[in-house]
Amino acid sequence: MRITVLAGGIGAARFLRGLLAAAPEATITVIGNTADDITLFGLHVSPDLDSVMYTLGGGANEEQGWGRADETRRISDELAAYGAGPSWFTLGDLDFATHILRSKLLAEGTPLSEVTRVLCERWQPGVRLLPMSDDRVETRVRLKDQAERAGDSAGSATIHFQEWWVRLHAAVPAEAIIPVGADTAAPAPGVLDAIADADFVLFPPSNPVVSIGPILAVPGIRAAVEAKTVVGVSGIIGGAPVRGMADACLAAIGVQTSAAAVAAHYGPALINGWLVDEQDKATADDPLLAGIAVRAVPLYMRDVPSTAAIAKAAIDLAKELAR
Repeated sequence: MRITVLAGGIGAARFLRGLLAAAPEATITVIGNTADDITLFGLHVSPDLDSVMYTLGGGANEEQGWGRADETRRISDELAAYGAGPSWFTLGDLDFATHILRSKLLAEGTPLSEVTRVLCERWQPGVRLLPMSDDRVETRVRLKDQAERAGDSAGSATIHFQEWWVRLHAAVPAEAIIPVGADTAAPAPGVLDAIADADFVLFPPSNPVVSIGPILAVPGIRAAVEAKTVVGVSGIIGGAPVRGMADACLAAIGVQTSAAAVAAHYGPALINGWLVDEQDKATADDPLLAGIAVRAVPLYMRDVPSTAAIAKAAIDLAKELAR
């Protein structure tokens, strides 16, 4: 069985751990979002790729959900003593090593896809991890209030997504979220083949706007996915995100925070099946989801067994729809 997964960070990484438990014999390819990537202290940081790599490789900080386990902050503390910023995005000492090596290889001309393969040789995540593109794509957030303060009537002032998400905690309303560079990027080597060769494609409970959205925005990827059987897992339960501030992202694109609204946002041309939590089972009768098979199952990823059950439900629905 060949499964391709479009993935963001923490939620996707935890779902993938359950998927590996549910389908240990499957060949799994993960196409990771790189639009969250940011340069800090001259280093290229790939938060979503690293969350998948660390989590599946057994090195993630399980309590906070991102970064390395048993981490220290001596380098960040020393940078702060120098007054070097930004101070709102903290990198741990062990994490710095990953970013240093990634940046060194990129500076030598190695594409991000190959750099990711090299990093995964150490972590052995049990999946093939591919960045969505070797080209730089950067999610930018346009803040209406910020633009008005800057005297920009067109509202074009933007900040990096990480600054909005981490420093501002998405508390300042976004007017627009834009994956800058996505329209001219090319899928990384192996991405389109992984989609074409898959028995089906899964969307884990990742942010539909800033995790799955930028991947689909890379030319060729959406069309390739639309040609496959696709099952998604809702990251919205009972009208609220399970984790993070996806509601702020959805508001920026005019989508309600509900399992039904997110499925309708993807649409039947893209997804064939949609898993919702049992408390959202009425979603199955929503007329906006005509053409999408909806199944209600417990969706809280409390541990590996509960997450494996979710992954198995996604696999079973994909197999049913692929017949």
